[in-house]
Amino acid sequence: MTLTFHSNLSRDLSLLLNVADDYDVIIQVGENQNTKEFHAHSIILRARSSYFKNAFSNNWIIKKDNMIMFNKPNVTPNIFEMILRYIYTGEVDLTEQSGENILDLIVVSDELLFEELYEHVQDYLIKKQSNWIYENITLVLHTVFKFENCKLKAYCLESICEDPQPLISSGTFPSLDKDILLSLLKRDDLEIKEIILWDCLIKWGIEQTPDLGSNKEEWNEENYEELKKTLNQFIPLIRFVGISRTDFFDKVNPYKAIIPSHIYEEIEKFYNENILPTLPLRTGKIKSNIIKPKLVNIISNWIDKRDAMSTRTENDPLYKFELIYHSNRVIDNKTFKEKCKGTIKSLVLIKVRNSDQIFGGYSSIGFCSIDDNLRTNELLPFYQSSDNFIFSFENNEDTQNMKIGRVLRYSDAMADYNRTAFNFGWGVFYMEDNKIFMNNHNTYETIFDKSTTYIIDEIETFIVTNQ
Repeated sequence: MTLTFHSNLSRDLSLLLNVADDYDVIIQVGENQNTKEFHAHSIILRARSSYFKNAFSNNWIIKKDNMIMFNKPNVTPNIFEMILRYIYTGEVDLTEQSGENILDLIVVSDELLFEELYEHVQDYLIKKQSNWIYENITLVLHTVFKFENCKLKAYCLESICEDPQPLISSGTFPSLDKDILLSLLKRDDLEIKEIILWDCLIKWGIEQTPDLGSNKEEWNEENYEELKKTLNQFIPLIRFVGISRTDFFDKVNPYKAIIPSHIYEEIEKFYNENILPTLPLRTGKIKSNIIKPKLVNIISNWIDKRDAMSTRTENDPLYKFELIYHSNRVIDNKTFKEKCKGTIKSLVLIKVRNSDQIFGGYSSIGFCSIDDNLRTNELLPFYQSSDNFIFSFENNEDTQNMKIGRVLRYSDAMADYNRTAFNFGWGVFYMEDNKIFMNNHNTYETIFDKSTTYIIDEIETFIVTNQ
């Protein structure tokens, strides 16, 4: 049996930090009027940090009177005090720290290679100071955007995609870093009207182009050429298919000189000949662990009874998928029915164990507690729908080998049966606790090669509404 006494160890090392009379390192941090000298022990710093282990190597080390001298002018005393306490005790108290200080701590912990601290401080800022992040999202993004595998960066980008208005209406938008703007324009889940995005891009481009006044009437050919250079990377990312003909000729066409000729020709073919351009409409957001956003466009097309790979335009509905149930642990009929009841358009996604395959189903009448007006048999729990379908993907981003089976016998589209969580076609595709069962019946088009049973690894259910 091994006994551990971490609390005593932390306490004793804390005393060593506070009364460092045998220190061998002097660290000067900060600059100008905000500086402070810290005393520490090289053996502890080396043991706890690969950064200090390298910094105190023979190639880097500076000694004075047998004392290691080290300067960190880019770190404030307040932040370094937290870092030093973390090194000695494994503790950091963030409860009284401002959002700015916590953000600085993230930057410093990344520089000093404290991976554990780097991850946990990000979690704290996201969970405890989300309002501060939202109010200072441009500052936060500019600070962490270059970091690899940064959950704070991902959180900011997802927040902006969900609600871009605060960013684009802020005074800081015209100074937004070009790489951040490029990253946002590439996303399919950016929930904004494309004509508004175009207007914002033009304003950003004008601000980013030196000596270009805001009065377009005074621009000459050289001015347009400079703006074209500024926006060269960005214009191909605008989804012109989402801009109406009226808005195009009122707001886009005046800037024809900055649009590459091949893109402008694509747009003209779209408006005049209904030939769709390269980039499809943005699909909106789905918060799914099971599928990638690119599959949302396929599912949306299936809901509209279109070909899977059809390009969606501004005239097509943009669907919102609201997650109402998710589980990758205890999965049972009762919980599913409690969370997913009611006659409402619903989508279920299922990842099965030991496979990359994704299975799912869409029901325009829901899965359970269905309106009795849709019941087709007084004795049996069958409900009618002409819109239901089941489907499969080979993996979470499959756009080539997916299968769809639409309902054939409308009167038996859904069964609301007490032994199953959901039941498409009375046994074609149904869930019973932690398993799904698939069979080839004539209620739906066939997508299964044979009768099969899978254990559910993860399940998600969404309410589907028009935005």
